[in-house]
Amino acid sequence: MTRPEAGGGTAGEQSQDHLRLLTHFQGAGYGVVTPPVLQPVEPFLELSGEDIRRRIFVTQDASGSELCLRPEFTIPVCRHHLAHTPKLSAPTGASSPAPTAPRSADYSYLGPVFRLAGDEPDEFLQAGIESVGRTDTPAADAEVIGLALEGLALLGRPDVAVRLGDMGLIDALLDALAVPPTAKRRTLRALAAGRSLDAVTNGLRTEDPHAGLLAAIQGQDPQGVRAFVEDVLSIAGISRVGGRSAGEIAERFLAKAAAQASGGSGLNPENRAVVERYRAIEGDPDTAAAAMRDLVREAGLDHPPLEAALELFEERTGFMAARGLPVARFRFSGGFARNLDYYTGFIFEGTAPGAPKLPLVGGGRYDGLLQHLGSPVPVPAVGCAVWLSRVAADAATVKEAARG
Repeated sequence: MTRPEAGGGTAGEQSQDHLRLLTHFQGAGYGVVTPPVLQPVEPFLELSGEDIRRRIFVTQDASGSELCLRPEFTIPVCRHHLAHTPKLSAPTGASSPAPTAPRSADYSYLGPVFRLAGDEPDEFLQAGIESVGRTDTPAADAEVIGLALEGLALLGRPDVAVRLGDMGLIDALLDALAVPPTAKRRTLRALAAGRSLDAVTNGLRTEDPHAGLLAAIQGQDPQGVRAFVEDVLSIAGISRVGGRSAGEIAERFLAKAAAQASGGSGLNPENRAVVERYRAIEGDPDTAAAAMRDLVREAGLDHPPLEAALELFEERTGFMAARGLPVARFRFSGGFARNLDYYTGFIFEGTAPGAPKLPLVGGGRYDGLLQHLGSPVPVPAVGCAVWLSRVAADAATVKEAARG
């Protein structure tokens, strides 16, 4: 791991400012939790793909199970929630009680995380909050971003530039356009990576290398296809590929086969034009909402989930304004997206003026994560993390500039 220079302190050293930030979170009702440093590696690989393996520190226990030093806090906090929070009671008199989720809870944390990060230390401090189980979605979203910005102000950074995005909106827009599942996933990945949509658009792709297999399984029994893929991988001694199980790989082949049967697995030019127009939307939340409604109307889209996503966006803005947040200075960007296997709705980041590539704080909504980790039912959740080393470095830069 990267070591600091002598006299520079350690990456895990907690200052009085850090403890003041944690107290701020506690005062808002977010109880402190300290998940183990060693975590099962599987959830991180499943949600981020095998490429994350190059950036995390992996080891094995005595039984051969792979573990890693925690690369972030959200997944460990959610695993803690599932393991330690009592479940809601089933309705009295129910003959066959439905699966229930743990009760809601709010958490805060402060501690080191471990991840290869280019020019930054491989071990660094993060503090943050996770609100799990609250159903008042727009209020919870507004509370999390409000507490995050208040916390940065306590650390001497009241002037961060705030960028907003919404994975729920783009997801609903692609559904409203009836984009096939494979094309939808590839489009979301391109948006999250900031890439051109050229490779996702029909007519610009080379033939799929699995075209023969896809043609062979078109119209076949899905259960038989899944069994075939699982058998082939089992014979090869492979249990997972790129973080995907054999069943998930089979589902992907089935989706690609269906898309190929309907003429292609990418965006058609008309849908691409709509997505590009959404991607170009920029401005304060109210201006952005008006632009999105214009887009929906002019594209002739009538899709209730998209309308619901727009209403949630507008309601969230109202809750942020009610908290006294300067929403007119916030900037929504249709091109701002994140890991689609993780975030499902509202996302945000705060950066120091002049340093947009290094967020001081970032977070968002991840309503599907706990079910992926083992909850029998979906659990709404939202949170954020503060990069304390970046905040400290930024503060040092500001002080140095003031002296000069």
